[in-house]
Amino acid sequence: EDAERVELGDATLMPGLMDMHVHLTSDATKHGYKRLSVSLPRAAITGVKHAEDTLMAGFTTVRNVGAPGFADVALRDAINAGDVPGPRMFVAGPSLGVTGGHCDSNLLPYEYEQYSEGVADGPWEVRKAVRRNIKYGATVIKFCATGGVLSKGTKVGAQQYTLEEMKALVAEAHLRGLTVATHAHGTSGIKDAIRAGVDSVEHVSLLDDEAITLALENGTYFSMDIFVTEYILGEGEKAGILEESLNKERMVGKRQRENFEKAVKAGVKMVFGSDAGVYPHGDNGKQFARMVKFGMTPIQAIQAATIHPATLLKQQDTLGSLSEGKYADMVAVPGNPLEDMQKMEDIRFVMKDGQIVKTLAM
Repeated sequence: EDAERVELGDATLMPGLMDMHVHLTSDATKHGYKRLSVSLPRAAITGVKHAEDTLMAGFTTVRNVGAPGFADVALRDAINAGDVPGPRMFVAGPSLGVTGGHCDSNLLPYEYEQYSEGVADGPWEVRKAVRRNIKYGATVIKFCATGGVLSKGTKVGAQQYTLEEMKALVAEAHLRGLTVATHAHGTSGIKDAIRAGVDSVEHVSLLDDEAITLALENGTYFSMDIFVTEYILGEGEKAGILEESLNKERMVGKRQRENFEKAVKAGVKMVFGSDAGVYPHGDNGKQFARMVKFGMTPIQAIQAATIHPATLLKQQDTLGSLSEGKYADMVAVPGNPLEDMQKMEDIRFVMKDGQIVKTLAM
């Protein structure tokens, strides 16, 4: 009823947007050693601001793929209780990974004995870690299959978990009805993750033809954050990103964009994943124009942020389109984004679950 009283004018109305790769409790201005100064309570409180920024940008649903201390679970519960504004959240809790891998904390020397809480080695340990995350409220499982750009001391293309470990992890998550996302830049890690049955692969920088074939055969989704390289290389040094990480991004950023275009042309299922938290929350929509620049049609880019994420999360009956019986999540932009995708950076109207949370003149 409220929507009928809003004058949309010359605007385009569409389903609420969905971002499948965010870190709401992470601060884009604090990377590298700066992150050691951020306490868990402070990160959770910062997440409240980031949640509102994300919602105001038109993203009514997000998948939070990694947060220490189950801070994302607490944030989700606060949003659901109506205590703070924010998007609908599917949350992973602590990301799982090998000792010394991308999902570990490698900044301090041995005598500090610092490990990330998601570290788990071996098939039964990873099953136990999945069970623990579910116990404390995770609704998605996230693990690191390869090294990464922003982690100290990891090789971005090197596989970390073995295929045996990945199969155990995915089987445990699927047994409990959860979907699985994996961080994977390197080619062998991408392929073994797909073989293990993951639901989506994140980043997917160093593809080959076999990886694309495997994704097509298995119905695996790719979530490729092709905007974030601009922030890392432009603002990253000031934010504390290590020179080692900047060099890794210089190596993979261009190749990731080339492989994004290759995967799109091949028909791989794609979802919108920004990696907001590496860059500022609320700027998520800037990726739309890059997705079109590097191979998608405008409607494909919008579908990657609406119906495809809903299907990935197995929520297509309640999310992803403007259909009777679904949650009333809607956004509007001035003009026609199919003619100019930068319109997706100018969300003027946001409704989440039938409640108007933002309305500006069109």
